[in-house]
Amino acid sequence: MDPLKVEDAPKAPRRKVSSLRKWGPAMIAVALVIAFNATMFSNGTPPLSERSSRRLQMAKERIAAVEAMEDTGYNVEGGFGSRNLSEEEGGVMEYTRRRHRYLGDYTHKDKSDDFSLFGKLSTSFIYFAFWVFLMFPNWFWPIGRPGIALGGGLSMVVWRFILRTIGHGPYFNAERVIIMEPLFLLFGLMLTTIYIEKMETGGLFDKLRESLDDPVNWKRSAKIMAMSTVGSAAVMNDSVVLIFSGVVVDLCVRHKVANSLPYLLSLATTANIGSALTMTGNPQNILIVSLAYDDIGWLEFALNMILPTVAASLLNAFMMFVYYGAELFPGSSGFFENMGIMFAGNRTPEMLAQEHAFYARQAASKQGEENEVHGWSIWSKIQAGIVCLFLVFFALGYDVCVVSICAGAVLMVIASYKRQHWDPKPINVQYDEDGNPLPPKKTYDMEGNEIEPEDEELVTESETTLTEVDYGLLMLFIGQFLLIGSFDDTGVPQAFFNLTMGGCANQMAEGACVYWFVMIVTVLSNLASNVPVCQMLAATFPFATPYEWLQVSFSATIAGNLTMLGSAANMIVAFQAAKVGDRTFTSERHAPFGIPSTIGCLYLGTFLLATWHFSPECSVKLGHCGDAQ
Repeated sequence: MDPLKVEDAPKAPRRKVSSLRKWGPAMIAVALVIAFNATMFSNGTPPLSERSSRRLQMAKERIAAVEAMEDTGYNVEGGFGSRNLSEEEGGVMEYTRRRHRYLGDYTHKDKSDDFSLFGKLSTSFIYFAFWVFLMFPNWFWPIGRPGIALGGGLSMVVWRFILRTIGHGPYFNAERVIIMEPLFLLFGLMLTTIYIEKMETGGLFDKLRESLDDPVNWKRSAKIMAMSTVGSAAVMNDSVVLIFSGVVVDLCVRHKVANSLPYLLSLATTANIGSALTMTGNPQNILIVSLAYDDIGWLEFALNMILPTVAASLLNAFMMFVYYGAELFPGSSGFFENMGIMFAGNRTPEMLAQEHAFYARQAASKQGEENEVHGWSIWSKIQAGIVCLFLVFFALGYDVCVVSICAGAVLMVIASYKRQHWDPKPINVQYDEDGNPLPPKKTYDMEGNEIEPEDEELVTESETTLTEVDYGLLMLFIGQFLLIGSFDDTGVPQAFFNLTMGGCANQMAEGACVYWFVMIVTVLSNLASNVPVCQMLAATFPFATPYEWLQVSFSATIAGNLTMLGSAANMIVAFQAAKVGDRTFTSERHAPFGIPSTIGCLYLGTFLLATWHFSPECSVKLGHCGDAQ
């Protein structure tokens, strides 16, 4: 027997999960939401408060005053300028006028009146048809999500042209609805991630993988959740899942995990929850801070969000350990034994076997690598330095797209230099049947003169690492932008919001209305995506208070865990896992855990944010705060 070969831990037989066990928590969560809201609104929606009535009146007066102002000739192409204008400069009125002019270039514009009923219904039908195709891509043609999304986007462009030609719809400005910043950011992150992974064996990427490894399943899941939560708050959820999706799948392969779904869900769900903590955690938070009428500082945002985010993270982790107890606690008899394993250090025989196999593999690996140099090489140190600079510039508020693309470009130049001038050259030697090297073949011209061999051509980045950039993921987002942008033009999402909100539409975050409001935002974020929903709310409620925007931010972010299409991070995890052959992260498998987790985290966090927050429930720039006092 080979001394380096170690027997793996015995695998527990997988039991088939019943439909009731699989979907029961989701059905219970939905039933509780219905019962809760029915109880809260048993006497109808609360009447409009005097404070809300006064704010609506002040907002109408401000809009009328802004529209009546004369243009001072200020150039808004580079932004609407400082928020702190003096009275001589026009004060808050001039700031408001500039802001309305500037934001009018990319905020949602209501075109619903230009559609006929046929135009609205047909456009909505196309959107929902492709929404179903994207949710369940394996139920139809084997095209894949990028092909489905791009096909849907192009279909929408063609159909909108037909509608305009026959007089049933307005012009569709397709390039306006494609938001370029997420595409630039994704490309830069993919470039950076690929070069960190491929530059060196045993480099920074492998060290990150080792830091998450653990022989105990639940500890491995806990490490993934902790890293994902903190990383998403510090950087951005999309970048964290893009970097670590492959790491998580690799760990599952290394431990021969039969079901990788708990670990992929640990990564995706906590990436969305953790990103709610800071204004730079996800794209919708960045957009909200830009669109908010009043100032919301980085520290103010984080202090308001820390309690609901931590509570939601702990609840999500608890539900993960309960729902996937059989996978994360092999050999355990149930919930109470799981708690004993976590807090009392108990072990089952299956867990002990896993630990013994893990440490035996480690010992065998070290035995076979005695002559290898361990530690941090010069290239690992360079990688770590570039990543630290990337995070510093990110935290300092520099443009995230430029920072990520620059980091990828710098790593590309370093990797190219390393391959050409540092790495050993590949030896192209042919051998005969006995294993003896053959001399290089000589070539001659027509006159019998030997032709000198030309210098070997350099291998370029276009032929190596750049081919691994996931251009299909960029196609997926372009197609989704086209589909969602056209659907928003119909006014159907806005009509759904106003219809379902009813009397709470003008007092979104007051009293019982806040719980219904966050639920509607969650549903809309999964139907029409969270970034367009934030744009729509900014156009509909331009003078929303900082506290209301914080509730929008939290609900739109947590909504990403409800369905597969609720968050870009979910799509990235599914796509990156599928690239390395793991197709367990699907819509059908995501929803049974995603629905109860989202509802629980949403209502717990909303309650905590409504009870303890520091941001004002009035608009300082509108002058409503002094009036409210």
